[in-house]
Amino acid sequence: MDIASAFRLDGRVGLVTGGSRGIGRMIVEGLLSAGAERVYISARKAEELEATAQELGPRCIPLQADLGQEEGVTRLAAAIAEREPQLDMLVNNAGIAWGASFDSFPVSGWDKVMDINLRAPFFLTQQLRPQLREAGQQRRAKVINIASIDGLRPSPWESYSYQASKAALIHLTRRMAAELVSDGIIVNALSPGFFASRMNRAASIAPDRAAAPIPAGRLGAPLDIAAAAVYLASSASDYVVGTNLIVDGGIIEAKLHRDFPAADGH
Repeated sequence: MDIASAFRLDGRVGLVTGGSRGIGRMIVEGLLSAGAERVYISARKAEELEATAQELGPRCIPLQADLGQEEGVTRLAAAIAEREPQLDMLVNNAGIAWGASFDSFPVSGWDKVMDINLRAPFFLTQQLRPQLREAGQQRRAKVINIASIDGLRPSPWESYSYQASKAALIHLTRRMAAELVSDGIIVNALSPGFFASRMNRAASIAPDRAAAPIPAGRLGAPLDIAAAAVYLASSASDYVVGTNLIVDGGIIEAKLHRDFPAADGH
C-alpha cells in the first residue's frame, strides 16, 4: 500500500476557474506542488491572470474567460479541447457574491451570481465531459465544485443569491456525481469557511476579529484548502463520490449562527 503515491498528481492536467487569486490560486499552487503536469487557470481579468501564471511558472497556463456569459463558458471549453485530449481535474472555483437588502436586492445581482456560481459549473463540466471521460478511462477524472459553508446555513449577511447558489451547487454536485461516475468521472464539492481573500474582506482587514468565533482559533491557511483540493483531485479519493468536504475550522459543527463575518465564497 503506497499512501504517498495515492496523493500525487504526477502527469495530470487540470483546469481551475477563477484561479488567478484567492482560494482558486491556493488550489492551483497545491495541484502544482503535488506534481500536476499542467494546470490551466481562467479568470475574467487578463492582466491579473497573466501575472499569476508568470509567478507560478510554466506549468501554469492562463486562459482568459468570462464565465458569466454563455459564450465565455463555450470558449473556455473549446480552448481546453483544442489543447488537451483529456482532462484529469476540473475545479469549478470561479464565483462572486452580491450584497443588498431584501427590499432592494436587484434582479441583476441575482442573475449575475447564479450565472457564475451555478450555471457555469454545470455547463463547463457538460462541455468538457468528453475530455474528462477520456481521462477517466485510465484513472478516475475529478471534478471539484467549490461551494461554501454559506450554502449549509444562513449567513447573517444579506447575500441572498450567493447563499442560494452555494446551497444549490452542493445539491447539484450530488446529482452530477450520480450521472458521471459511470464514465470514470468523480464529482465532489469543497466548502471553505473563512479564508483571507479579496472576496472575504472582513478576514483580510481584521483577521483577529474574523477568527474569534472559529473553534479552531484561526482563519484558514492556504495549505488547508490546497491539501483538501489535492485529496479530492488525487487517487486517494477515488471511492469518495458526491460528498461535500467542509474546511472551516469547526464552524458548522459548532452551529454558530451569529456574530461572525460572511464566509469566503470559494
